[in-house]
Amino acid sequence: MARFEAERNIVHCDLDTFFVSVERLLNSDLVGKPVLIGGSSDRGVVASCSYEARRFGVHSAMPVKLALRLCPEAILVRGDHDLYSKYSNLVTQIIEGSAPMVEKASIDEHYIDITGMDRFFGCWKWTRELRQRIIKESGLPVSFGLSTSKTVSKIATGEAKPCGEQKVDSGQEKPFLAPLKVSKIPMVGEKTAIQLGTLGISHIHMIQQMQAFTMRRVFGQTGVMIWMKANGMDDSPVVPFHEQKSMSKETTFQADTIDMGILKKTLISMVDALAFDLRKDVKLTGCITLKIRYTNFDTHTMQSRIPYTNSERTITAKIMELFAKLYSRRMLVRLIGVKFSHLISGSLQIDLFDDAIEEINLMAAMDRIRNRFGTDAVQRAICL
Repeated sequence: MARFEAERNIVHCDLDTFFVSVERLLNSDLVGKPVLIGGSSDRGVVASCSYEARRFGVHSAMPVKLALRLCPEAILVRGDHDLYSKYSNLVTQIIEGSAPMVEKASIDEHYIDITGMDRFFGCWKWTRELRQRIIKESGLPVSFGLSTSKTVSKIATGEAKPCGEQKVDSGQEKPFLAPLKVSKIPMVGEKTAIQLGTLGISHIHMIQQMQAFTMRRVFGQTGVMIWMKANGMDDSPVVPFHEQKSMSKETTFQADTIDMGILKKTLISMVDALAFDLRKDVKLTGCITLKIRYTNFDTHTMQSRIPYTNSERTITAKIMELFAKLYSRRMLVRLIGVKFSHLISGSLQIDLFDDAIEEINLMAAMDRIRNRFGTDAVQRAICL
């Protein structure tokens, strides 16, 4: 007997201008006005901006100073990551309460696998009702895309914005993608789009008309992946949140110590290495744990939930806070360890509310050095 294999149905959910939308829930005076979320200093960076501000050319990761020059009428709001995490978790709970398999891709983005549900309940009807439930229970605008793959659903969501929904039927992936610009493909960044542009490739239908080996010859294996996505070919699975692993590091000292310099340097070194691994694996952590084992083998741990991040500066500040609470100066330390858990997929998300452009560039430069010469090639200094 032939085995029936259900056609995939993948939903992509994206909270529109998430940070701005949360602030508007608390302050209705911001509705309809150009809003910037970011650091308040002259060297601060835009973490998010409203559609009204985007019309002036403002975008995320732009220096706040430049954004205010482009849009002098913009209202600058200093971000509150704890508040955004609260609303992010609320939306996740709403989705997980209805969906069979959920992947939290970032603080404002989810993938949902509802394959097989069409036999009991229309997938499109289910998706639309979930969207209305999120809007009603959270008060936040949200956009959805539904198709047979994560890539096409994500692109469909982008086309549905703001606060819309779009379905791409099976077999219609290529026609849907064809007229769109190549920059709509998730893995095509600004640099790759420029490279494609120099070859006269501006829209996805141009890639669809090419052979995969041609893209490989120019861009290597990355070119093949771009070609597959341009043709709507993506069988990557939705990975549930609870399946994500933790990562940790521990150091047992050769001689038990109470030297604060050694202890802090060791903690910073472990955080730096783990944060680098997070960014390399395209992940964020939402929970950190500090472990201390004293000379008498008594072991103590302390845990703290944090806004999703992969910034060593942000994580180090919290680890040092835990260390100050947990450490007993009366005893020598035998072992110290750091653990990151509650991992989710997510690209580079530094603390844009506090980090200046210099900090962001420094992190990127340190990552390049580590990629080339190893994790221990460069390390931040400590202040005692």
